[in-house]
Amino acid sequence: MNLNINFTKTAKITLVLIYLVIIAGAVVRMTGSGMGCPDWPKCFGYYIPPTEQSQLEFQPHHEYKKGVVIIKNETLVVAKSNFQSSENFEANNWEPYTKHDYAVFNPIHTWVEYINRLFGAISGLATLFLAITSVSFWKKKKIITILSVLVVFGMGFQAWLGKTVVDSNLSPLKITIHMVMALLIVAIMLVIIFKSKSNIKSFNYNPTFKYVMIFATMLTLVQVVLGTQVRQYVDEQVKSVGYVKSLWLETPELSFYIHRTLSVLVIITTAWLVYLNEKLQLGYKKINAVLMLIIFEIFTGILMYYFNFPFSTQTLHLVIASILFGIQFYIMMECHSKKNTNAKVI
Repeated sequence: MNLNINFTKTAKITLVLIYLVIIAGAVVRMTGSGMGCPDWPKCFGYYIPPTEQSQLEFQPHHEYKKGVVIIKNETLVVAKSNFQSSENFEANNWEPYTKHDYAVFNPIHTWVEYINRLFGAISGLATLFLAITSVSFWKKKKIITILSVLVVFGMGFQAWLGKTVVDSNLSPLKITIHMVMALLIVAIMLVIIFKSKSNIKSFNYNPTFKYVMIFATMLTLVQVVLGTQVRQYVDEQVKSVGYVKSLWLETPELSFYIHRTLSVLVIITTAWLVYLNEKLQLGYKKINAVLMLIIFEIFTGILMYYFNFPFSTQTLHLVIASILFGIQFYIMMECHSKKNTNAKVI
């Protein structure tokens, strides 16, 4: 039993670290720092990124390492090998960076993106440790070991997706896939936590509640995808009209109207779930937290649209959505407690 408790605690800590990566990613989006590090996995060719523009300018009589990036004539160039520069810039020592043509240095953006990657690396190590410790479950619960190893590969794939996002100069489709993959990893982690518990609380079973819960969770996932597309439209508006926030959603795309309309369906569906839970005394206490999160989520959406994106509302909107999905997914698993002999079917 102690083994189960310790493993479950480790899994919960790992899940928190993964959520910290999602939060950091949301901050990156809010601050427009996605291209703060134009290359991957390093940042301008360094493990610890530069802090001043001068570090990215050509320096005579300087030791350059292979892969170091500098900005020359408003383009990125990469050192071909280790060398010491002479008095003048020698083009044969450098090659153009061909992944994209974004050549801007903003120290705040660079360090925000770097911290995001740092959290990603830490969470990746945590999932690796979890996979190693999960081997002890191989004989009695193979699924825990299999899923723990799958998370490691998932984190590796997610890191690769992050690279493709940077290489594509923030392609909308790749950003959406990156976000959905993060939620998939969260879902797998929740399954690991659920199955590693020694005692699973018994709930009264109601098929209507179960299937509406599944629908509500899928609806949240759809909303996340639509929200990512709306966010991308806002990013494009920033490039077009600058930081005049009142213009960002002056003429929104269809995805915005669908996203806003579906939010009404989300809250109605969740209110129905709360009603069923209370009326039938099913015992799903977490559903009340889901309703509160949805109300807060809609509130942040209202603030963004009607009050011109107050500070941090974009980050909160995304973070709440990811937490909301996690709780909904966990309740979905709890809905299967009818298999427990103590469960009552209603």
